[in-house]
Amino acid sequence: MSGSKKTEGAEVPSASRSVSPTTATAPSQLVIDCYSNDEEHVMDALHTSLAGLSASEVAIRQEQDGKNELEEEEDESLVMQFLDKFQDPMVVLLLCSACISLLMRQWDDAISIVVAVIIVSTVGFVQEYKSEKAVQALKEFVAPKCIVVREGNHIEIEAAELVVGDIVILAPGCRVPADLRLVESVELQVNESLLTGESEPVQKYVTPIAATKCAISDRLNMVCMGATVSSGTGKGVVVCIGKNTELGKIFQFLQKKEEKKTPLQISMDNFGKQLSIVSSVVIVLISVIGFLQGKPPLQMFNMAVSLVVAAIPEGLPIAVTVTLALGVTRMSHRKAIVRKLPAVEALGATNVICVDKTGTLTQNKMTVTDIYCDQLLQVEMTEPVSFVHGTAKFVNNKGGVETLKSGSHLYELIKASVCCNNARFNGDSLVGLPTEGALLSLASKAGLPDFRSEIARQSEVPFSSLTKWMGVTCGDRFIIKGAPEVVVTKCTRSFDGSPLDMHEIQQVVINMSSKALRVLAFACSSGSQEDMTFLGLVGVIDPPRPGVKEAIASVKHTGIHVVMITGDSKDTAIAVASQLGLTASSDTALSASDIDQMSPEQLKERVSNTSVFYRMTPAQKVKIVNAYKSLNMVTCMTGDGVNDAPAVSRSDIGIAMGAGGSDVCKEAAEIILVDNNFSTIVAAIEEGKVIFNNIKNFLHFQLTTSVAAMGLIAFCSLADLPLPLNPMQILWINIIMDGPPAQSLTFEANREATTQRPRDLKASPVDLKMIGKICLSAFLMVVGTMWIFLQTIPQGKALSEMNEAPKEATTIGFTTFVLFQLFNAFNCRSFSKSVLTLGLFSNIYLTLSVLGALATQMVVIYLPFLQLVFRTSSVTMSQLGLCVAVASSVLIVDELWKLFSLLSKPKTKSE
Repeated sequence: MSGSKKTEGAEVPSASRSVSPTTATAPSQLVIDCYSNDEEHVMDALHTSLAGLSASEVAIRQEQDGKNELEEEEDESLVMQFLDKFQDPMVVLLLCSACISLLMRQWDDAISIVVAVIIVSTVGFVQEYKSEKAVQALKEFVAPKCIVVREGNHIEIEAAELVVGDIVILAPGCRVPADLRLVESVELQVNESLLTGESEPVQKYVTPIAATKCAISDRLNMVCMGATVSSGTGKGVVVCIGKNTELGKIFQFLQKKEEKKTPLQISMDNFGKQLSIVSSVVIVLISVIGFLQGKPPLQMFNMAVSLVVAAIPEGLPIAVTVTLALGVTRMSHRKAIVRKLPAVEALGATNVICVDKTGTLTQNKMTVTDIYCDQLLQVEMTEPVSFVHGTAKFVNNKGGVETLKSGSHLYELIKASVCCNNARFNGDSLVGLPTEGALLSLASKAGLPDFRSEIARQSEVPFSSLTKWMGVTCGDRFIIKGAPEVVVTKCTRSFDGSPLDMHEIQQVVINMSSKALRVLAFACSSGSQEDMTFLGLVGVIDPPRPGVKEAIASVKHTGIHVVMITGDSKDTAIAVASQLGLTASSDTALSASDIDQMSPEQLKERVSNTSVFYRMTPAQKVKIVNAYKSLNMVTCMTGDGVNDAPAVSRSDIGIAMGAGGSDVCKEAAEIILVDNNFSTIVAAIEEGKVIFNNIKNFLHFQLTTSVAAMGLIAFCSLADLPLPLNPMQILWINIIMDGPPAQSLTFEANREATTQRPRDLKASPVDLKMIGKICLSAFLMVVGTMWIFLQTIPQGKALSEMNEAPKEATTIGFTTFVLFQLFNAFNCRSFSKSVLTLGLFSNIYLTLSVLGALATQMVVIYLPFLQLVFRTSSVTMSQLGLCVAVASSVLIVDELWKLFSLLSKPKTKSE
């Protein structure tokens, strides 16, 4: 059994070689040989027959190949998963800062840093722990039991007991238990949407396929594990089990827990590394300057380290977490559930959106849009998401609305579409084929009854892939529906008795097909199947969602590349893409076979100019995502079926459909769309951009305060001047820097960010322009604070001989520095927009926190108890007014900076 048997045509590996994980023959080669050879050759090579395997042979194969199960690998322990969170560069830097603070007995800094790190790491761990369910969800698609033929008998067994070579019986409603090569098929139709994404059942045959490579959707003589039988019966020989099945390949892919970082995490990592370098340079520089001045080396080193510890923004991780959490809350109100916290920001950096057509760009509901009877009519329906609610009207080419009268041509055509129909509604749910559901929905919304309850059906001719039509006898009429090219040949007259205009009918079919409509023809007679009356044509399609075309246009305007991935045919895919405003043509479309023939480098060159991918398999979707990622493009992938899960998992941001989407895809995704609407993705992208800009605003504020404090302390130390701030006052400033005024910047609406193009991933969140503004603002703060501080010190006192500055001087210097921070908080709301443009109350949280901080500062100055704690003294109103005047300079200069930038900015054509 370990060898293979030669047959005419391609070689079919034997059972042991087909499923053994150590075999030299890949399972994919087995699949190719199975669908390209006839069923007798396949069974002969697998040493089986229609009578099935013997019990002894089953035991041998199970011993060799194992069970037909999807087995999980052992997970990493929860402890290790939690400890992994502490490997982030920014977290490492903060922990180093905490250690230094402990060594220098700065207990408050050490405790605040450690608490911040633990909170952020715990939140990240809990979020990711909840998401590891994709593999378990996939197991639900493995059939628990099945009927097989063994030793000539039909027996029911556990699906896990199947072996390669078993003969499986297929009947309506059953789930396919393994990958099978069909050996018998009687009008067998199988729903393969689990793997292909196509909602319509597929007709299956036994005939070999003359192709060396074939997509899953084109393997018409095979059925895969997880698919369901819609109608008909059949038998199949098992060719792959367990992890070697197509479903098993997806299972194996999802088990590879590849760590992927979002653009924000990458930016924060880079920022942490840059901050470490700058901190090291500051320590060395200050130590060298102090050494050249003859100051004790240990004193200078302690001062330098203290400055660096004070400069590290320990509030940043908390601010990032709060900002992301706020974004998650806002997105939940916009019908998007964010499962992984950083993902909501990552959307803001998206370069490419790979979107599944069915259900996201379209409504995932087949709908009648065009009718041809005595004239061409456009069908307009309300409440498109409902089958039975709403109304329908029929608009002619002149814009007039046709009235539906009993006995009219249009009335009889719709009546025929109801009678020749096997679908039904259970409430507002469809039971039956989507296309037939569209016909029933049209009649219901047009106000017509279900004629089948009034006219008894006497007989039925089922649809056949050979005849391409279905017929029913209702009362004294025989009605058929089917492919236009077949139905028209059976007709001899039009509805009004005139000869058929074959040329006009042909042109209507061509026009409908060019719009990606599925065209059905209807005819009737008094009993004959040949001498029939042509009733008309009906065009059915899964129409685009309202607003999707406008949403695509808006994201394309911001530089995001949108591509459509579908299992549909080329013509349908291009037609739908064109309707949605995507650049769609043969030159911008790639098929599954095109991708298979390309090297990774060739695919990389093509994807940037491709808008449509059609007939895609799970493996090819992953190749597409990998190609975009290799170009350093942040890639977003949407999906709903199990077939989409690998690509959704592999992309930078995976988005699953909440309505009707599989649990496997939802668990593999970072974001779930409740309403399956592409417009929700656009809203999420806008939210991501706002979040990143708010984090930049927070950094702008924190770093300005840090640099100003560092500059003030360093200047006074190196110039032998008394420090205008005492330790308790520095602690208070640190609270403001990390507290409400800073955190409230994360609540900024920041709508200007929504029109920005995707940011460069390599760029730091702190760019050169921000560094320039930080240095300018910090310079003003240092100069202003030192000037007002020195002005308050009584004349005639030698500054270098002072161990401690007078309380009045430190109070005024302290108050001025705090006011500088509060004015600067308004600067940091936007990099380019004036405070007057934004409005003082558009971010009410910032306004209230600044007023609260100002009130608390007054309490610190004037309340006797706190005067003792902070070593402050009361100041006069004129002195307080001077503090306000000096501190407001940072706001005035920043406003002038923004005005100059606006005036010097070149205007666009639209402006």
